Order: sequence, then C-alpha cells, then structure tokens
Amino acid sequence: MGGTTSQHCGTTVAPSNESARADEVWPCEPRPVTRVALIVPALNEAVAIGEVLRAVPPNTVDDVIVVDNGSDDGTGEVARALGARVVREGRRGYGRACLAGLGATLGYDVLVYLDGDRSDDPRDLRRVLAPLLAGQADLVLGSRVRGNLLPGAMPPHQRVGNWVATTLVRLLYRVRLSDIGSFRAIRRDQLLALGMNHPTYGWPVEMVVKAARRRYRIVEVPITYHPRIGVSKVGGTLRGSVRAGWAMLGTIVRYTNGA
Repeated sequence: MGGTTSQHCGTTVAPSNESARADEVWPCEPRPVTRVALIVPALNEAVAIGEVLRAVPPNTVDDVIVVDNGSDDGTGEVARALGARVVREGRRGYGRACLAGLGATLGYDVLVYLDGDRSDDPRDLRRVLAPLLAGQADLVLGSRVRGNLLPGAMPPHQRVGNWVATTLVRLLYRVRLSDIGSFRAIRRDQLLALGMNHPTYGWPVEMVVKAARRRYRIVEVPITYHPRIGVSKVGGTLRGSVRAGWAMLGTIVRYTNGA
C-alpha cells in the first residue's frame, strides 16, 4: 500500500548571477501524491472476502474499504481482522453500498471498485489503474469478455444480458464496449460530478452512461474473471438476473434524454 510521487527536486542549477553558487541545488515542490482507495461492496461474503483482501497486490492502493451491506455472516468482522477499513451500510442494495464507499473516501484522488465474491481478481489492479494514472482515461472498465473469462464464471443468460446492455449503450450513447462489469477505476472528483443515485443493480451502468453523456474518455482493459465463491445474488438465480437486467436496461434508456 502507498501511493507514489513524481518530482524533479534536487536539480543542480547553473548560476545566473554572481550571488548564486555554481553548485547550488534549487528546491522545488513535488507533484502531489495520487492517493488510491479500493472499495469492495460485500453482502454475506465471509467465505470469500479473505481471499479478496489477501490477493490485493502490495503498493497498489492506499486504503482498502469493505462496505458491509447488511451482512449477517460476519463479513465485516473478517474484513476488519485482515486490516480493511469497514464501513457499514445497513440499507441493502449494490448502489447504496457503492455510494457509502464513496462517502468514506474524502482525501483520496482515485477510486477502484471490485466485487467481494472473488469473481474479480485484485491482481488486475495495476492493469485497471494504469490508463487512469497515465492520464489516458477518465473511466477504466475491466472487461471480462476481452480478458480471461474462466469456465463457469459467467452463465449464458448473463452473457446475453451483457450483450444487450452493451449494444444499447453503443446505439444510444455511441460508446463501443464489450462488457459492463463491476471492476473499474475513476477519479473521485469525476465520479462525484456524475451525481450517482441508483440504489441497486443499475449503479454500474449508470456510471457508464452518465460518463458517456459527459464525454469522459472510457477505456476497457482485459481482466480475469473467476467463478464466484458462493451463490451469485445476480447471475446465480433467475430472480436476481431478471431484477439486475431490468435495472440495467431501464437505467440505459432513462438517461438518453438527460434525465
């Protein structure tokens, strides 16, 4: 953990007048450190959250925040024991958990979101952060489709729903994407500017379409996607898939007219 800073202090400057010494080292102010926070929304992920936290590579983020979204299996206690900062959001809903995480990041510059079920691979953090830290993107999305999609990680109905969502985004917002997943990075000030408010499954696509409307530079990078640990609350049940699909499609259409 810990950010990095780029600076050019300590340069020996040739004298420009008689009062300056030839070997004088002129001070300069270092560029500010980019502080990165990782936010992991989690609901009843006590079995998986330990693997997620242990897989975070060293020196990639400055803070790991687990948002306990009303778990009753001790998820928060497991995360806290492993050194994560735990924020509790008792109102269930993926978007509410993401917003609670955002609210706990005052003083940070860049935020990364990934899921707490071990489907997203924290070892991809550097890859997801790279375009943002290099100034080449405003929003970086981890693409499961372009990356290493492991067998059983994404059931057929979830793939179809993802294809429908990305097709609508291309047709309505003129942004060509292969995937709308959870693993992503964005600058905190730019996320705040989007005015995010979806309380549940529409949060990920809300961020994408609002970013598209503001003409943010959206970049995809390939990631590895694992079968989740435990039963998926979205893709693992028909009810969850229908609810998530309806929320995503409704959100995509809603913001076409600037709602």
